[in-house]
Amino acid sequence: MAPLVTLDDVLAARELLSGVIRPTPLEPSRGFPPHAGERIFYKCENVQRAGAYKVRGAYVRIARLTDAERARGVVAASAGNHAQGVALAAGLLGAKSTVFMPSGAPIPKVAATKGYGATVELVGQTVDDALDAARDFAERSGAVFIHPFDHPDVIAGQGTVALEILEQLPDVKTIITGVGGGGLVSGIGVVVKALRPDVRVIGVQAEGAAAFPPSLAENRLVRLPSVHTIADGIKVSVPGQVTFEHVRHLVDEVVTVSDEDISHALLRLLERSKLVVEPAGAVGVATLLADPERFEGPVCVILSGGNIDPLLMLRVIEHGLTAAGRFLRFTVRCTDRPGVLAAILGLIARAGGNVLDVMHQRHNPGLHLGEVAVELSVETRGDEHSARLTTELESAGYQLDFVRPQG
Repeated sequence: MAPLVTLDDVLAARELLSGVIRPTPLEPSRGFPPHAGERIFYKCENVQRAGAYKVRGAYVRIARLTDAERARGVVAASAGNHAQGVALAAGLLGAKSTVFMPSGAPIPKVAATKGYGATVELVGQTVDDALDAARDFAERSGAVFIHPFDHPDVIAGQGTVALEILEQLPDVKTIITGVGGGGLVSGIGVVVKALRPDVRVIGVQAEGAAAFPPSLAENRLVRLPSVHTIADGIKVSVPGQVTFEHVRHLVDEVVTVSDEDISHALLRLLERSKLVVEPAGAVGVATLLADPERFEGPVCVILSGGNIDPLLMLRVIEHGLTAAGRFLRFTVRCTDRPGVLAAILGLIARAGGNVLDVMHQRHNPGLHLGEVAVELSVETRGDEHSARLTTELESAGYQLDFVRPQG
């Protein structure tokens, strides 16, 4: 096992980053029960340069290359945040950067990466495909491969977030952060266990991309056969070897949350705290929303990034409204005659629901002659209101087939 990153490594990284990164604010939370909310704070890396903490590790890694290595250029692979961090850091340090991104990478992240000066190559469907292409490019061109998480310099750079937290919230008892490959949580663990071993470090993964729990349980790297989550920033199929050792020794617990939990958290951040956060940056808030009293406070949750595709934002808001019981989408079959639709809409209006859109289907082969399927999207005031509206429609003889938002 290679030696773990040390506190001195992180302190040295902080010196390198002085005047380069933005010390990000610590904000009190909103939207939790009063007692719990007073104990919860947000570390807002979503307002960091390039929109995420990633520039910290990328800059430290590239700054520690020799002049000859930087002259050969650097290459990276990412779905977005690491791409932007590498592009920005390379530009600041005078190195040419090439970034491989999955072909389905969000357009705003691709545009931002190009805007920071990188040459962007779209390849494959996953980050793993992009990683393979980036390594191949490094071998062919001599460019230095900048791994998104599995390198001591990257971990040291990410650990500077924890130095700021301990200064901003000296009595912190729990630090929670999202986990993909493990670079950020590893750096947090290095600092916290050296300076405040009493503070618990909690990692959070999306259920559909949770490679750390089985890897920790089996004490070896476990690669997931597939990954699926709206949190593309932590959509990683296998931990890094270096990060795995750090998490194994320095992180107290790794928990998981569902995409619905993440959507709910993102919506809560947007509505109550006026913070634009990408799904990967909201996973810590998601686990707290499920049980605000679970962790000893004061609690600091790292909002790791704010680079969200507007189209994904629309889908996530729908997920969040649905998870909060404030959005219903359902199909009702009824007779195709004048007045029936008006009766359904009138019932919804009297129950206090707000109809957002209506779509007729007359040519569905599953319909009987004289029937029509009507798909309705309805805004409600919460779970109780949704249940009451549903009951009133079913009591009036309408059969509802609910449609879940696609993630």
